[in-house]
Amino acid sequence: MTNWVYPLGTAADGKWDVSIGTSDSSLAVDGWAHTGLKVGTLAAGADVVLPAAAEERIVVPLNGSFTVTVDSIEYQLEGRASVFHGPSDVLYSGTGRGVTISSADGGRVAVATAPAKDSYPTRLVTAAETPVELRGAGNCSRQVHNFGTPAALEADRFIVCEVLTPAGNWSSYPPHKHDEEKDGETHLEEIYYFETRVAAGSAAPADADAMGYQRVYASDDRPIDVSAEVRTGDVVLVPYGWHGPAMAAPGYDLYYLNVMAGPGPVREWLISDDPHHGWVRQTWDGQEIDPRLPFGA
Repeated sequence: MTNWVYPLGTAADGKWDVSIGTSDSSLAVDGWAHTGLKVGTLAAGADVVLPAAAEERIVVPLNGSFTVTVDSIEYQLEGRASVFHGPSDVLYSGTGRGVTISSADGGRVAVATAPAKDSYPTRLVTAAETPVELRGAGNCSRQVHNFGTPAALEADRFIVCEVLTPAGNWSSYPPHKHDEEKDGETHLEEIYYFETRVAAGSAAPADADAMGYQRVYASDDRPIDVSAEVRTGDVVLVPYGWHGPAMAAPGYDLYYLNVMAGPGPVREWLISDDPHHGWVRQTWDGQEIDPRLPFGA
């Protein structure tokens, strides 16, 4: 069976800590065709270069600030101290354009990609203009940064967002799927890139091991069965099937970067809930949003 879970270090390639599904990735994943992700850790003054390719890209600072050069034009991304400090500036490059990423002080950066034909203008989406959504309620409360969704960004194929889940909460819940083109659903691959931390204010020991969990299971006769313990730098691929919950273990906050794209004619996130669990959405009506949100307020 194809491997869908890549712990930190298992998808490294050259300067990149993670390189999966991009135009230059050396790691081949059977059955993976529509999305890609690179994650790099840059020393102070270092840079990485992505040659022009038939893919669109969005540069997402994870920690630190960056200069991104596209077609000889420099864009300053203010960045953040960590993914748990609120939205960051991000940069959409368009298609067929070389990208150079550098950092004066160093930091960690992600680049979401998708094979694309139509090119849209390069665009800087600042932290201030990033739509921040508080989704769910009670212990299903989570925070979503919708900088790369159809309502916020003109792009050809991909849908990109960040989700932050407070310690002890569940997100990507109820379990849902988007693996068919049909009424009310679009066919989208999905990448989850995770980071974790000890929750603020916790009396945790120095060797606390921040972790979360991710579940993926079959929605038809195609086999898939993922119950993964995840930490900072880990990646889970969702080619099809029901996925969720993504669980933030008590004591540890959970972040994930989502990259979605597919072969369908419409760039839209339409999902079907697992009918055994979709009823849970109705229970949120009488509950408040978790008061720990938003992160970075």
